[in-house]
Amino acid sequence: MSPPALTDLAAELRRIARAAGAEIMTYYGSGFSVRSKADSTPVTDADEAAERLIIDALRRLAPEAPVVAEERFAAGDVPDIAGGRFWLVDPLDGTKEFVSRNGEFTVNIALVENGRPVLGVVHAPAVDVTYSSDGAAAFVEDGQGPPRPIRSRLAAADGIAAVVSRSHFSAATEAYLASHAVMERRSAGSALKFGLVASGEADIYPRLGRTMEWDTAAGHAVVAAAGGSVKTLDGDELTYGKPGFENPHFVVRGRES
Repeated sequence: MSPPALTDLAAELRRIARAAGAEIMTYYGSGFSVRSKADSTPVTDADEAAERLIIDALRRLAPEAPVVAEERFAAGDVPDIAGGRFWLVDPLDGTKEFVSRNGEFTVNIALVENGRPVLGVVHAPAVDVTYSSDGAAAFVEDGQGPPRPIRSRLAAADGIAAVVSRSHFSAATEAYLASHAVMERRSAGSALKFGLVASGEADIYPRLGRTMEWDTAAGHAVVAAAGGSVKTLDGDELTYGKPGFENPHFVVRGRES
């Protein structure tokens, strides 16, 4: 049996992400414990429950593709991705935002083929917003009907709108922005920043700090399908399947021509 088409997979990814988001919200509305992982980042019961749900669903959907998931990876479960096609999963991106209950956390699921994220969904359950790609186009759902197509925008000649990390802003990011004509700046948590660029609500998102591939792959897929880019500071497209799954610094941009 041949693997499902990308458009079919995209619809299933949105369904899986929403189911994981509903699972997360059961914890968000009640109580949860917060623990520290070996890298000092937080993890909660909601992260682990959502990850179990997503992995089970992906294994039923496309059993031939290994799943690289944040919490399993932290526990030492690193699958073989030599085949070039694999899933990247962050079951709860923005755990700090979840713990502070500000609503800016997401479920991120991406399909990677030969180093490129070809499908992605970024679902923010607390604010009922879902960004997704189907391999050719990007979409947003916000409770106002079916998914609507979105496109990134060309930056205005007199200045750009920048979005930065709410919890991980750095002096290096400040220095980077100082070299650009920034007319508007806003902060956001999790992969929502990719969605803001993809939908034309921001022009640039620089990230000059540590991230992992599961943090970025889903948002990258959406931005790319919307006509934007995710590139390293050297101008190379960000790739996936790197040793250790750690990203270099990068910049997300809308359309440039």
